[in-house]
Amino acid sequence: MAALGKIRSKSVALIAIIGFGLFAFIAEEAFRSCESSRNNERQQIGEVLGDKINYEDFAKQVDEAQQAMKFMGQENLNDDQLNQLRDQVWNNFVQYRLIENECDKLGMTVTDQEMQNVLNEGTNQMLLSTPFVNQQTGRFDANQLKQFLAQYKQAQAQQQNPQMAEQMDAIYKYWTYIEKSLRQQLLIQKYNGLLAHCLLSNPIEAKMAFNEESQESQIQLASYPYSSIQDSKVNISDADLQAKYDELKARFRQYVESRDIKYVDVQISASPADRAALLKQFKGWAGQMQTAADPSEIVRKSTSSVPYMGIPVGKEAFPTDIADKLDSMSVGQTLGPVENKQDNTFNIVKLVAKQELPDSVQFRAIQIAGTTPDEAHKTADSVYNALKAGADFAAIAKKYNQEGKEQWLTTKMYEYSTSMDNDSKNYLNALLTSNVKELKNVQLTQGNLIIQVLDRKNMVEKYTAAVIKKPIDYSNTTRSNVYNKFSTFVSANQTPADIVKNAARNGYSVQEAKDVTTSQHNLAGIKSTRDAMKWLFAAKEGEVSPMYECGDNGNNLLLVVCEKIHPIGYRDLSDPQVKEMVKQEVMRDKKAEMLIAKAKGANSINAAKAKGAIISAVNQVTFAAPVFVQSTGSSEPALSGAVYATKPGAFSSHPVKGLAGVYQFQVVSRKKNALKFNEAQEEMKLRQRSMQYAGNFMNELYVKAKVVDNRYLFF
Repeated sequence: MAALGKIRSKSVALIAIIGFGLFAFIAEEAFRSCESSRNNERQQIGEVLGDKINYEDFAKQVDEAQQAMKFMGQENLNDDQLNQLRDQVWNNFVQYRLIENECDKLGMTVTDQEMQNVLNEGTNQMLLSTPFVNQQTGRFDANQLKQFLAQYKQAQAQQQNPQMAEQMDAIYKYWTYIEKSLRQQLLIQKYNGLLAHCLLSNPIEAKMAFNEESQESQIQLASYPYSSIQDSKVNISDADLQAKYDELKARFRQYVESRDIKYVDVQISASPADRAALLKQFKGWAGQMQTAADPSEIVRKSTSSVPYMGIPVGKEAFPTDIADKLDSMSVGQTLGPVENKQDNTFNIVKLVAKQELPDSVQFRAIQIAGTTPDEAHKTADSVYNALKAGADFAAIAKKYNQEGKEQWLTTKMYEYSTSMDNDSKNYLNALLTSNVKELKNVQLTQGNLIIQVLDRKNMVEKYTAAVIKKPIDYSNTTRSNVYNKFSTFVSANQTPADIVKNAARNGYSVQEAKDVTTSQHNLAGIKSTRDAMKWLFAAKEGEVSPMYECGDNGNNLLLVVCEKIHPIGYRDLSDPQVKEMVKQEVMRDKKAEMLIAKAKGANSINAAKAKGAIISAVNQVTFAAPVFVQSTGSSEPALSGAVYATKPGAFSSHPVKGLAGVYQFQVVSRKKNALKFNEAQEEMKLRQRSMQYAGNFMNELYVKAKVVDNRYLFF
């Protein structure tokens, strides 16, 4: 009882302790939840229609597209190509998501039967890029696809040889990518088709459109150019600007946030001493190349950006500056060192051989292996002799568990390779130099390959050339000097005003970039600036960035000032760009008023000339196209409409306000041109024109979907 009483006497303290413990537990869970939420946000690459797009999901889509490109033969993508691919994947994803959302509301889908109909028809361009094209009909063959899918399923179950399984898996993945893309394409086409059928034309509209296009007027034109009045003679008030801004406000709507920056970009380049040292090294390589029977080792040690394959390839396999020199060189000649200022490199090229060889070779082959290389060579000799004596190629291939099928080798399959072993060189050279029906026994390191060329097509000039191409790069000493100097400048100038004030005296230039958005891959056109982009879109106006090392191989040093933030919404009149645009519109209006007043009272071409107008003859004026006025250098749609509405022989009673001047005119004559009316054709043209106007629907869907693009945080 005493213990119970003691507990009761401490009840307030106990409740406080228990409450604190519960609070700590709840707070810890809340913290974990918040941290998890923040981690999820960090992984979000964007948002469409309120749905978050995870980085991993997007990366998977990019990888699928990249694998498809590899399957089509485009293996090594550079940074620019990879950025283009990501843009394409993102744009396709957003477009499909927007269309899919609209189709869901309408209950519109692509059925399996519709997909099957497209497969059976076999003419869709996507299908023609697959391996399942019938070479005789030139169409996609659905039966070939069915056979492959059955073989693939069987191979998966039986776990056959790894190389064949890998090839089949690559084809299967490519097909699933095409199938998914095709289904998406069909849904988009369905939606566009529905929209297109909402836009109709009729015979009356077609006849009117034809008349507008076929009636040509010849006029005498009196032009009063706006340029004839000096800007200083025009008074523009703040009220004028505000009134015009209110009228044109819709033009200045901004759908994504953008930022204006000032920046200093320092490019590190080779010093005269660096160039001299590299040139000396190149002269040494040139001497070695001239005397070397096999230049492969020299090219390898030079770490040239162009590998030496030792096999004949087309000119397109070489950099353009090297390819341009090959035809003028003789076999055995070494050229260089030569500087190429376009890519900032020194170059040496030795033409080892020049041959006319087939671009495509059809062949069949049997691979002979053994427990030892010697055993394989002996077996291959026996097989080769049997084939020479007339044995059936396919039967012998089957004996060695091979199909011996006919296959094609094209130049593009090997000419862009970055490395090649001796076995591959021997194999390729044997194929390229063999005559039709000729058998060759190619000895490899671990066995032999019996090949027979069946056909040769498209004989072209091919070159075996050794190239040493290296950038004229800076030394560590040069980099250190440039880095230290700019680092000192950055440390001493921490405000925008100081940077602008002191840049020139330190040898730097302050540049500007307007309306930078998150959709840009690089800041100010400089590569590898993702960190600077991330800083910029987290910065406040007037903030100065740290110094960034960016560009190719870090050869740029960058300092950025966040000068102005333009949020989503309407640009204000205080914005310099907006104010200048509005001012030009007001200037045009004011000058038009002055010139209209000047033209007032002129009732003939001669009277207009007396008032200072420029007189010229203009022929073939139609309502369907704006008039181009030579004297003002501008196309004038309003003038076309006014001429069409004026009777032949009449003088325009009211001056026409145009884009570059004020105009009066007299219609001298009017006639129909030689065009013949085709009602169906005219109606089709009207529908196509309407579709072009309606094409803006995607912009409307995009804006309403509140698309967020955070790719700059990841790529």
